[in-house]
Amino acid sequence: MDAVAGRARDADLLAGDAEAFGVFYERHEEFVFSLFVRWGAGGELAADLAAETFARALAGRRSFDRARGEPRGWLCGIARHVLSESRARGRVQDRVRRQLGCERLVLDDAAIARIDALSGGEALAALEDLPADQRRAVSGRILAETGYEDLALALRCSPGVARQRVSRGLRALRQRLEGTS
Repeated sequence: MDAVAGRARDADLLAGDAEAFGVFYERHEEFVFSLFVRWGAGGELAADLAAETFARALAGRRSFDRARGEPRGWLCGIARHVLSESRARGRVQDRVRRQLGCERLVLDDAAIARIDALSGGEALAALEDLPADQRRAVSGRILAETGYEDLALALRCSPGVARQRVSRGLRALRQRLEGTS
């Protein structure tokens, strides 16, 4: 993108082609991801929800109405709906992503590093302060992307207990990183 396109207004990017939407995505990816983290989603779930949010934004970008507000607010509204639906169903809905033919987001080392950077670099230090069982569970699930069945085998517990340890660990991390007890 040249300098002129880099300064383009978000509303203009939404009205543009796929390349323009790519610029819009790059501008707001961190914002949307951090919304989900603040709303309590762990790293992988937040990334999945952000991907679904942008898939819906791409599919519905022609319905954006400049008279009703700013694109960032519109995007935030989509994110709230995605989170609400996810909580209601207990999983990420990726119907729109599949319709658009977008691949499922996979967290690689670079994505994990960006997730850590969003928390001010404190996440790994906070991870070290967790009780050992929660630290191993969170590290296995989030950093190593181990499925719950395999994680349960490694932790020598049931998959339900593994999920509980991950959940408790992520909750404790979120509380520490947000400055609450």
